[in-house]
Amino acid sequence: MGRGVQEGRLDAWTWSDALRLYEWVSTFVAVAPRGHDDWWLDVGALMRLETRDPRGWESVDPFEGEEERLDDPLFPWLETPATPADADRYRPRAGELPRSSARSLLVLLTVAANSTDVSRTPGREERRPDRERRADALLSRFPDGTRFHTDLGGKGDRPDFYALSSRGHDPFSSYDWDAGLIAVNDDEVAMFWNFQNT
Repeated sequence: MGRGVQEGRLDAWTWSDALRLYEWVSTFVAVAPRGHDDWWLDVGALMRLETRDPRGWESVDPFEGEEERLDDPLFPWLETPATPADADRYRPRAGELPRSSARSLLVLLTVAANSTDVSRTPGREERRPDRERRADALLSRFPDGTRFHTDLGGKGDRPDFYALSSRGHDPFSSYDWDAGLIAVNDDEVAMFWNFQNT
């Protein structure tokens, strides 16, 4: 277990250690400064790799240097919100969820979320405390008042993504399945997005 996760103090080292959640899966993680009144335009800038983490901390881009990205600079996204009209089209595609649900969603993005019932993942209980510590470290970057959004369907106003064995989604990419979490506050916007082919 990393020292930063244990101490609960967020710094660049702790953030990088927490990102190890996604070292074996195809998950994109990036944070950008807020530059627009409509945060969907900031999300679009993140997707197009036009911005960098305002703190200079690590990001995760599983497609960097890949042939598909070289052929198409937008890969893996089908399109990105670049105009107010684009933002209007994206807005209904991601529903808001409470911080209490964001933790289980961040952990869900470490497994084959399109087909796996998290409750049946081998070794889940043994790995869950470490994964939750890392998810908590990631979430600690985003202060009270941060709003969270996902393209994944869930039951009720506080979905438990550990308990959902089947998840509707609204894909953003050319992959068979993609889903994730967007975090938004007055200063930053972040994406944690998982991609899978079935």
